[in-house]
Amino acid sequence: MKAPLDPPAGLHGDDTAYAAAGRWADGSNVRFRLGRAETIGGWERLTAEPLSGVCRSIFPWTDNAGVLDVAFGTHDHLQVWRGGELFDVTPETGFSPGAVDGAGSAGYGTGGYGVGGYGLASADDYFPLTWSLAAWGQHLLASPRGQTIFAWTNDTGAAATPLANAPENVTHMVVAPLGGGYQVFALGCNEEVSGDFNPLCVRHSSVRNNTQWSTSESGSTAREYILTGGGRIVAGRMCGPALLVWTGDALFLGTFVGALNQPWRFERVGRNCGLIGPNAAVIVGQAAYWVSPDRQFYRYPLGGQPQPIACPIRRDFAEELAASQGDKVFASSNAEFSEVRFDYPDRRDGYENSRYLAVAVAGPDAGAWHRGIMARTAFVDAGPSAYPIATTYDGAVFLHEKGRSADGQPFDWHVESAEIYLDPERVSLVRGLWPDFRSQAGPVRVDVTARLHPQDETPITAGAQMAVGEPRTDLLLSGRLFRVKFSGSSAPTGARIGRPTFDTAPAGLL
Repeated sequence: MKAPLDPPAGLHGDDTAYAAAGRWADGSNVRFRLGRAETIGGWERLTAEPLSGVCRSIFPWTDNAGVLDVAFGTHDHLQVWRGGELFDVTPETGFSPGAVDGAGSAGYGTGGYGVGGYGLASADDYFPLTWSLAAWGQHLLASPRGQTIFAWTNDTGAAATPLANAPENVTHMVVAPLGGGYQVFALGCNEEVSGDFNPLCVRHSSVRNNTQWSTSESGSTAREYILTGGGRIVAGRMCGPALLVWTGDALFLGTFVGALNQPWRFERVGRNCGLIGPNAAVIVGQAAYWVSPDRQFYRYPLGGQPQPIACPIRRDFAEELAASQGDKVFASSNAEFSEVRFDYPDRRDGYENSRYLAVAVAGPDAGAWHRGIMARTAFVDAGPSAYPIATTYDGAVFLHEKGRSADGQPFDWHVESAEIYLDPERVSLVRGLWPDFRSQAGPVRVDVTARLHPQDETPITAGAQMAVGEPRTDLLLSGRLFRVKFSGSSAPTGARIGRPTFDTAPAGLL
């Protein structure tokens, strides 16, 4: 008797054996495309020379000659890749290297012993240094968190320099295209009149003049706003014509209204849906995706309301996210596969980004989640680069979704089903498996586990390696519930798992 294995797309690892029956339960480095599981693409090294420092931000753009530049902001350097070479453009004045790891947001028990009054929040922040990077025309603007904004004018022999008149302490910087020009936004910065840092202060430069920040200067379109609600601004993103600004608790929508005294209007569109870290949000089309401090995933379609995203593999992320390292969570998109990806530090592996979750946000597999074990400190989608770009803790830079290997080496992958009833009325005997793999380039291991009851502590297991082109593998085990795992590590496979089929026979009544 033939019994095909045909779970729907997506992992459902947080359910019990009965609740997740007939689904994929676990996996690593396997996505779902057109309803089927397949290994992710490989990666190849972009630079032979490693970056200096731990990269937290990547920004690719092209200059007026069509030359691709890629900026990398690390905890102690600003570097630009161009034409196969890395150039150090770290500001020589006004920039201070920052921390690699976080110690939590300012609050009781964080920071150095004795810092701040007893029982009160400390006066300083203890975050890993992150950057906000953006293009002003063909030039680069770069703002290390808690410092000023710097400008680099595409001269590989020159360092970035402080942007004249910009606030000296900026939490996050955004460039907004507007009326054929640009404006620079400083989110969470020094107030204009007092000069005091206000974590809810928003200021922007004049249109087409990023050095004009005074609101009183003749002809100036620079302005200042104070967001309501308390807390602090974490980051912002342009979403179509609007500016989204997250605090630790809320989401604000900035809309250009064109009034002389108030060109932009900011309104709170959601509460209890703030941002866990400055890199934890990404824009896809005209919708934002992000992670909140309570480790919930959210989506905001422009003009709508923030919506929690159901994640059936959220438990590990929520429980194992390394304490005080939420600022390292990195959200990115992958347009080729209509995915949003979240890289994060898992405490089981240490304090650095080591794993990721990803979800398809459009197409036939929308809502299907997958995950993987992969250490990437920053990640950015293709465009204008030909491939997505990612970095590692030791400074390696990789082009992703390129090739079928891990920079010439194999990489581990697996996908495992939840419990499956092959025959709901009888104990089944599994005698073998007919594979259904496409683009297989190496051996695929098949492991089958059988139980009579969901909580049996001593399941029966059988496994085999299936070579390329092998028509069938022999297995022999009986049970009521079966769990199947496909995996590979000895060679890059690029396998797509179609509809493998069990060779079964009745083994007795229940």
